[in-house]
Amino acid sequence: MLRLGRREFDAHEPVIMAIVNRTPDSFYDQGATFGDEPALARVEQAVAEGAAIVDIGGVKAGPGEEVTAEEEARRTVGFVAEVRRRHPDVVISVDTWRHDVGEAVCEAGADLLNDAWGGVDPELAEVAARYGAGLVCTHAGGAEPRTRPHRVEYEDVMADVLRVTLGLAERAVALGVRRDGIMIDPGHDFGKNTRHSLEATRRLGEMAETGWPVLVSLSNKDFVGETLDKPVKERVLGTLATTAVSAWLGAQVYRVHEVAETKQVLDMVASIAGHRPPAVARRGLA
Repeated sequence: MLRLGRREFDAHEPVIMAIVNRTPDSFYDQGATFGDEPALARVEQAVAEGAAIVDIGGVKAGPGEEVTAEEEARRTVGFVAEVRRRHPDVVISVDTWRHDVGEAVCEAGADLLNDAWGGVDPELAEVAARYGAGLVCTHAGGAEPRTRPHRVEYEDVMADVLRVTLGLAERAVALGVRRDGIMIDPGHDFGKNTRHSLEATRRLGEMAETGWPVLVSLSNKDFVGETLDKPVKERVLGTLATTAVSAWLGAQVYRVHEVAETKQVLDMVASIAGHRPPAVARRGLA
């Protein structure tokens, strides 16, 4: 059972986390939701299309102009409070690695801290514990925030993913973070080249077998683009294929740009796996 905010999710229930970028320089939308009204409209659309979680980020993952903690908080805290007011039941996640930003967004109503940089600020888990928030424990290969991988090597990439994410998860529990609010994330593209991310996908079952809910952030990423030699705006099909494979191998939470398309993929995989009945079953019955 995964419990986030007011929501509880069964082990076989796929969960969609919609990306809402509060940045002017996102690799994907180039600032389309930097303003409050477009961002709020994005939340409305994502929830209507089936997202249970919205993931709000104030700093893009890649290199770029410096964003201070104060500026990150300015982009996210008030927005979190407004989303909380409008959507009391939606799970609000904030993509941050900074404990002071984490504290501010939890005060504003966030339910989940998405630490994409692998515990680089160890106090973030303490904030999650103090506020009863969930926590995403990610493998980033020891990379510093907002850096790209350079000639990174692993003797066994999945062994390292498991060592790091399980260590972060158990540390979080020891600090008082609720066990049923913790997810582990292999960190596609973070501290990895394309072959590493492909192998991590191929071996996702090893993460699922640990019993921790697995979150994957696949949407339109560079490993998809390099695999298919496609630019950012032409990676949806590759993303959805990777989503289907990840679902079959046991991932539960999907951080995405395309909510409606992802929901169809996840519903189809769940039905094939026998966890969801067909929406309509008339063929051959009359």
